[in-house]
Amino acid sequence: MSFRRIFVGFAAALTVTLSAPPLAAQSAYDDLPDIGSPADTLLTRSKAERIGRSVLMQMRQQDQIVEDPETDEFINTVGHALAGHAHDGDHSFRFFVVDDGAVNAFALPGGYIGVNSGLILRTKREAELAGVMAHEVAHVTQNHIARRVAGTRRSSMLATAAILGAILMGVSGNADGDVIQATAMGASAMAAQQSINYTRTNEYEADRVGIQILSSAGYDPLGMPDFFETMGKLSGSYANRVPEFLLTHPVSSTRMAETRARAAKLPPGNPDSSIDYKLARERLRVLTMKSSLDAVRFYENRKQEMDEPGPETDYALALAYIRHGQADKAVPLLFELRAADESVIAYHSAYAQSLIAARQPNEGIIAFEQAMALFPRNVPISIRYAEGLMATDQYDRAHAVLLDLFNNVAPTPSQVKLIANAAGAAGRMAEAHYYMCEYYLLNGNVVLAVEQLNHALSEPQLQGVQRARFEARLNELRPYLPKNHPQQAKG
Repeated sequence: MSFRRIFVGFAAALTVTLSAPPLAAQSAYDDLPDIGSPADTLLTRSKAERIGRSVLMQMRQQDQIVEDPETDEFINTVGHALAGHAHDGDHSFRFFVVDDGAVNAFALPGGYIGVNSGLILRTKREAELAGVMAHEVAHVTQNHIARRVAGTRRSSMLATAAILGAILMGVSGNADGDVIQATAMGASAMAAQQSINYTRTNEYEADRVGIQILSSAGYDPLGMPDFFETMGKLSGSYANRVPEFLLTHPVSSTRMAETRARAAKLPPGNPDSSIDYKLARERLRVLTMKSSLDAVRFYENRKQEMDEPGPETDYALALAYIRHGQADKAVPLLFELRAADESVIAYHSAYAQSLIAARQPNEGIIAFEQAMALFPRNVPISIRYAEGLMATDQYDRAHAVLLDLFNNVAPTPSQVKLIANAAGAAGRMAEAHYYMCEYYLLNGNVVLAVEQLNHALSEPQLQGVQRARFEARLNELRPYLPKNHPQQAKG
């Protein structure tokens, strides 16, 4: 069984390793080649994609990304629905949620678009969230980022990636509406300050193009100006601290009025929010609350106070119970939700998880198998099913489920680590080391990746096909090792 396809595109991750690794490993990367040259004056799409991927990697290293399959599935579903109406097939997009309570969203080079958890929780309906995301998609399709980065005349992609990473990780709270200053982070010997901002013209253009994308995707175009106005009102309650969204996307009364006027000329779209949006928002609220007890109390109170609480309230309360170690209370809530609407994937996975957490493992696995039959290769279901199998010591089956999934869907670093753990627990040590090699590559550490390949090659039960595959991968990585590494010159 081949698992090479799991890492389709992972060969491109070699370029990611050229970005700044963790400080502890920086010295080992001093000899890595610099992508780009002093002659670079334009940020090509290929280079832009590498920069965006590098910054996302840095954010993962800082534990700033919400690593939750359900949340990731939702934000990418909305994002790709919008991107499909952007009328620019040359761009690819990757959407992710940042674990940050600040109300903000941003676009990176290469179509990487981040939305802070704080912004999602501040939205009142799906069209508002989609409006913000459409605005960011427009920044990408209109090449605003490339124009701005090219304007800095930075020759080094590493410097650009570090600067952009700093903008996301350390935005100054004292910045005004036109200028954001940040200190470049990630590389021990690399420090710079750079002013990166969108011009007013860029913002108006992103509004104009974004609202067309929003409407074409079937959303209520008023979602965009509604959220802008919410942010405008919110700024008055922040005392001396302006919401981050207004720092990075200054919104004037004229701009709000013009956006609302554009929305009025477009088809009304669907003003209602999908159940997926409601569940994702409340799920994120549970995940980001400081304590599980706070989450339980919040949703118990909400359920008592509301005359007709929606299903999202029961769903969130059940998640809070699971998080708080009271899965037995979650089981009946999720059973009723699943029975009422079997088309909602989130109910199935949460119900099965609640059963396993409530010490009903057999029933939980059965529930997962029923969900897998209804939604084959759905990423959240498959990941949670594998976790359930591992919780019941069925490591070989977990490995098989993940292998089938990742042969068709590119995994995240945390998901690569999950399959490595499953393979290792199942006694498939050579494969476990190989997966960990890819995990370290995705996190920018080629030295540790090579070490894992060496461990894989030293396994006594290694088959000939495996050896050939691992040696080929090792040969791919050698050019990127430091010059003084003992395996750098081997061929």
